[in-house]
Amino acid sequence: MQRKIRVLVGKPGLDGHDRGAKVVAAALRDAGMEVIYTGLHQTPEQVVEAAVQEDVDVVALSILSGAHMTLFPEVLVLMKRHGIGDRLLTGGGIIPADDMTTLSGMGVGKLFGPGSSTQDISAYIREWFAGAANGQASTVRGSGGGRRVGARAEARAASKPAAGRAVKRSAPRKPLAPKRAPKKATPTRTARPKSATKKAVARPSAARPAKSVARRKPAGKRAATRRSAPARRHR
Repeated sequence: MQRKIRVLVGKPGLDGHDRGAKVVAAALRDAGMEVIYTGLHQTPEQVVEAAVQEDVDVVALSILSGAHMTLFPEVLVLMKRHGIGDRLLTGGGIIPADDMTTLSGMGVGKLFGPGSSTQDISAYIREWFAGAANGQASTVRGSGGGRRVGARAEARAASKPAAGRAVKRSAPRKPLAPKRAPKKATPTRTARPKSATKKAVARPSAARPAKSVARRKPAGKRAATRRSAPARRHR
């Protein structure tokens, strides 16, 4: 039993019209293929990475923004760089006939313009897949289908920086200033220790003579002293 054909439908760039891509994806699914749709506003790196992870047989791009001469060659170069250059790269959109011929010479598969039948798209993919299974994919594609990559497109994509990354330019270096001779160290003066301040010592004041205080004798003693000798009893 022959396995299902896996197709990745992508919308790279700033194109926000995905109705046609969804119609084609639904038609390919109804034709018995397994379809993965990436969604809007995808970069070429994201499309190719999804194709590698899903191990698809066909990458179909829908481009209506007019950037087909930039996005198709860049995706083609990235597919070859990630080891899936033998897969079919096809798609459609508003693409003039001259641009289709130029892209076909770079290695892109057959492209479909507005008004194309979804049955023709599915029949083309099946024909390519049958030839790829028999080792004749290059003759079925008629345009290289991803094996041949234009040297100009590859050099152009390699010279472009990755999406979302800013190229840092190194600022010109300033001429070095001549070195100055080191200054001679001046001898430092040692500060003399300050003399200890004399603390005022409080002299003890002359002791004043204590006032004589006449102490009173307790009443008991006083009474004892006044007592006279016991009176003799007269018989």
